[in-house]
Amino acid sequence: MNTYDSRRYALINRWDPSHLARIDRLASIGAGDRVLEVGCGQGHLTKALAARGVDIVGIDANPQAQEVAESHLVRYMEAESLEFDDASFDFVVSVHAIEHIPQLDAALAEMSRVLRADGKAVFIYPAEPIMGLYAIPTSIILHGTPFKAREVHCHKLWPSKLRGMVEPLGLSQVSSEFSLLWSPQFATAFEKIG
Repeated sequence: MNTYDSRRYALINRWDPSHLARIDRLASIGAGDRVLEVGCGQGHLTKALAARGVDIVGIDANPQAQEVAESHLVRYMEAESLEFDDASFDFVVSVHAIEHIPQLDAALAEMSRVLRADGKAVFIYPAEPIMGLYAIPTSIILHGTPFKAREVHCHKLWPSKLRGMVEPLGLSQVSSEFSLLWSPQFATAFEKIG
């Protein structure tokens, strides 16, 4: 069973415009660029980038996300098995999603596979002092208990750890930021070696 198959979880996904500002600083995404958003929820970011003329598709592992999405560009799909050809995208972006993916190595390999040479991947993820700490509210929504937070955030990530995971996939770190706004988080950009 997909633990993210939850209409309630899909509906509480909120828009934070600071994520778009952060992506703008780390990647020069413009009109006509082909972008994949992994873990898009209702598609707030997908919709905002599409309004700029970006050729974007958002995917989410919650089948309910597509039903409640703000954009027709949202599709149900798991990151571990992307249904796109090799080198299909100029950019891959993922905001507060990679820490949720149990088979993260497989998902990162898929994201690298669909990214063209010299393309960029931008990941925004929590800077948790303890794995699952910031997932307690989500654990209550999905499981009815705070004690499954480590099943929600199944990875504690930081820039050097993420870099070590993606370098063997041909991705090289180009920048990283740390922010305390709302909650502590990292934003790291990688470029695919051509």
